[in-house]
Amino acid sequence: MDSTDRRLLTALQQDGRITNQALADQIGLSPSPCLRRVRALEESGLITGYAAILDRDKAGLPITAFLRIKLANHAPATVAAFEKAILRLDEVLECHLTSGAEDYLLQVVVDSQSGYERFMRERLHPVPGIAGIETSFAFGTVKRTPVLPLD
Repeated sequence: MDSTDRRLLTALQQDGRITNQALADQIGLSPSPCLRRVRALEESGLITGYAAILDRDKAGLPITAFLRIKLANHAPATVAAFEKAILRLDEVLECHLTSGAEDYLLQVVVDSQSGYERFMRERLHPVPGIAGIETSFAFGTVKRTPVLPLD
């Protein structure tokens, strides 16, 4: 990846709907080489997709919670069952395997406090292998960006 690729990727992260012509103009390439580079970045797997970024409040999901999960044990079957179950929970936006006292950190969005309670009782508690859950609620967001720092 060279500096031109980094500029292309930065521009695409900021506006995934930019036209090839506008992207080429912004980067200083002609349209054909610009399109070839973007396609090469897509084919390499560096660009994994394009998505619309939604306002969580306007989408009806104003509650963000961070859950620290401790597993009962680290047997391969326990870990696999937990991870498979988490992949099916749409409320879980992110699930990270972590170091420290807990095993996983989840970012969860729900519509309300009662929605969080339903999520916990009906969706998360039945997941096998969980020994403990600690929750922190976000009261506000200082920064949220999907843009990776490529410079």
